[in-house]
Amino acid sequence: MLNKKIAEMLNDQVNKEFYSAYLYLDFANYYADEGLDGFAHWYEIQAQEERDHALMIRRYLLNNGERVTFGAIGGPDKKFANHLAPLEAGFEHEKYVTSLITEIYHEASAQKDYRTMQFLDWFIKEQGEEETTADDMVKKYKLFGYDAKGLYALNQELSARVYAPSATAPQK
Repeated sequence: MLNKKIAEMLNDQVNKEFYSAYLYLDFANYYADEGLDGFAHWYEIQAQEERDHALMIRRYLLNNGERVTFGAIGGPDKKFANHLAPLEAGFEHEKYVTSLITEIYHEASAQKDYRTMQFLDWFIKEQGEEETTADDMVKKYKLFGYDAKGLYALNQELSARVYAPSATAPQK
């Protein structure tokens, strides 16, 4: 059995990961409407990864005898003024998710819940990668995105992304 507070925090994180998937699908919708199918494709895959994260945490809760409850997931409400705005919002969102995972890790440490800390180690590493990738996308857009040829090339690069579930993700 998990500590009650840790179980609640993890259950809340499941819902926040599903929200992240909604948010990234909303970004994909924006880019699809703008004719940037590579950007849309990239965020569709990002949404799949966020869904996977939610399901991993759900499975961890279930494997530890905890009941999982789903809360309502609000629809994203962001409006974008330009093509850079979703990229910047994505970077800020990844930093926010990192803070949430860090809070859970901190509580697990305080409770000496080493099993949960070990489970969260993967998420800590993953969030570092997510932040770096989101920051790189902002930087690339600022370097190349304001030029039509550069935007075209970046769109092509993003369209090549392939979904692959992480082989190193925690299973239990």
